[in-house]
Amino acid sequence: MKGFVMSTKTTEFSRSLERVKSGAELATEVDALLALLTDEEKLWLLDGDDEFWPGMGEMSAGYNMRPIIMGRVDRLGIPGLRFSDGPRGVVMGNSTAFPVAMARGATWDVDLEERIGTAIGAEMRAQGANFFGGVCINLPRHPAWGRAQETYGEDSLLLGEFGVALTRGVRRHAMAVAKHYALNSMENARFTIDVTADDATLHEVYLPHFRRVVEAGVDGIMTAYNSVNGEWAGENERLMEGILREEWGFAGVTVSDFIFGLRDAAKSLRAGLDVEEPFRQQRAGQLPADLEAGRVVWSDVDRAARRILATQLAFFARPLDAEPGLEVVFSPEHRALSREAAATAIVLLKNDDVNGAPLLPLNREGLDRVAVIGRLADLPNTGDGGSSNVRSPEVITPLRGLQAALPDATVTFAGEDDPQAAAIAAAGADVAIVVVGYTAADEGEYMGDLTSQPELLNLFPPAPEGVDLAALMAGAGDSQHTMGTALGGDRRSLRVRPVDAEIIRATAAANPRTVVVIVTAGAVITEEWRDAVPAVLVGWYSGSEGGTALADVILGERDATGRLPYSIPTSEDHLPPFDIDAAAITYDRWHGQRLLDRDGHQAAFPLGFGMSYTSFDIETIELGDVDGEEFSAFVTVRNTGKRPGRHVVQLYAAVEAPDFPQRVLVGFAPLTLEAGKTRTVRLAGSTRPLQRWTDAGFAPAADSVRIEAAAYSGDHDAVSAGLHLARS
Repeated sequence: MKGFVMSTKTTEFSRSLERVKSGAELATEVDALLALLTDEEKLWLLDGDDEFWPGMGEMSAGYNMRPIIMGRVDRLGIPGLRFSDGPRGVVMGNSTAFPVAMARGATWDVDLEERIGTAIGAEMRAQGANFFGGVCINLPRHPAWGRAQETYGEDSLLLGEFGVALTRGVRRHAMAVAKHYALNSMENARFTIDVTADDATLHEVYLPHFRRVVEAGVDGIMTAYNSVNGEWAGENERLMEGILREEWGFAGVTVSDFIFGLRDAAKSLRAGLDVEEPFRQQRAGQLPADLEAGRVVWSDVDRAARRILATQLAFFARPLDAEPGLEVVFSPEHRALSREAAATAIVLLKNDDVNGAPLLPLNREGLDRVAVIGRLADLPNTGDGGSSNVRSPEVITPLRGLQAALPDATVTFAGEDDPQAAAIAAAGADVAIVVVGYTAADEGEYMGDLTSQPELLNLFPPAPEGVDLAALMAGAGDSQHTMGTALGGDRRSLRVRPVDAEIIRATAAANPRTVVVIVTAGAVITEEWRDAVPAVLVGWYSGSEGGTALADVILGERDATGRLPYSIPTSEDHLPPFDIDAAAITYDRWHGQRLLDRDGHQAAFPLGFGMSYTSFDIETIELGDVDGEEFSAFVTVRNTGKRPGRHVVQLYAAVEAPDFPQRVLVGFAPLTLEAGKTRTVRLAGSTRPLQRWTDAGFAPAADSVRIEAAAYSGDHDAVSAGLHLARS
């Protein structure tokens, strides 16, 4: 498929576009285009261009194989919103699979994320799309959430900064869409659950990251499936017209999540939802009669149409990077970027001494026999098989990566679920590497059996003769994003399978030089086996080049640099309640590290934790005054080890205020240092996480706080300084 290029034919849209580029007011040109649309064309803008049942048939054979187009009007040359999903790469075609977003959050490197966004934008633009629905910034209240891999971490500041970085990168080539607005962090119950949260919880915890991407110019906001405070998110006027538009000034387009994103066409339009995605469905069938009956009025139609037109005009009017060709798709440069991201993301959780020295990194010169163990070691396993699935032409597994990196060693593989076979393979090897964790069958997007949910099937238009609904529900093709899949969903356990724990212990008993690599997106509790092994890595769903990146880190070609974007508890009892089948739930401000802190539970691994192959001291911190909602911190760091390495300096604010987190993340920055070198780095700190929501808006939670420059949350070696928060 050729990349999407604006037609060279002169059209009403192209004339308006040229006038905008020449300085004309965008609103004026939007009104002029709107006046040229017929009533039928106005309604056409408000949903997808494909008819429902043919679109469903195409989706069941392979989700988003081409751009999904909404709002194209050929008569006036309006190009339409040409959708491609994400976020770990372009779902269309055979594109580069980057590590999942949670892994990229573990890099704590927004510049790297912006580069990934630029690469994703180029690959989608080359394949004909202009509307990227992959800026996923939902906050995972509980690590069992099945789609935690699509977001960046448990902290709102981290989510916002990474969402902004991805948005910036994508917008060099395409429109960026953030999702799922709001309070989406349960998968199995996503179509039915009502999530309640008070205004303080919303504004302090679950919405700040959406506000950040709006400020950064995100082009679209996709609403969630779930209900929020009694109203479906796609029909929630308070969320869309109140907070998003009036409070934050969002000027882009709002779109529904696919197929089940609204329940009442007229109500959704009145509430501020601009586009029903992805097909001609409820609005096509209901809005003409709704307009006739007065349940919705033409001014509601015009409001949405203006936003759709304005978003497209504004996109094509802004300067873009050069038009990419198809050669950028899965190019050597993008594969190298995926490898860099995967290596940077790997988190070293444990690295004990074996025979007087840390086990990792391994010395390749001393490796004659290597045992690679576990069912996941040679499985292409880049994450969820649903709407985020990237059909990469090649995936380098851990086994393949290690074999390529160690051509002179004998690398044996034991992939069966057999602890005894694992022990036999490990015995006598110079090192044993055990790969455990999850696949798309364990966590990911979930549809369930829709044939048993008439309230959802009733949202479909009448099926034409010859459509076998049962067969369609069963799904076909290469995608889990088919109706009726029973795979994925919320995780049933936060631990590895019992047989994997047995394999780990058997391997370690046979070989004291055992490394465990965990393939996961969210927290994994390791208490029942971690004591048996000297080295543990979080390897993530690591993209097309994950196996090569793993070899880079294990063999010391790169430092271990990842830092956890969430906390890992020692027990499930230390987490919020989580019922995957709940019909209703209330969210508060307590989750993750802040909940552990409140309740006095020590984390197995706190937010921001990660080891390096060298060592660092944070020596001093100096703070500038608060300027608006920001302050500067100047932090001096020394590499006290014997090799170069990369550290992530994290700023936390220790707060003494009732019913407020004891410690919150307010800034971060990675830096690379040669052995023995010292560097002072400037960090931009944000006071937003220190604000409490009141009836009058935001106000500081305390008059002053202690700012800690740390290696992780609660770091006893942190250095600190006081910061005064001026009250307005």
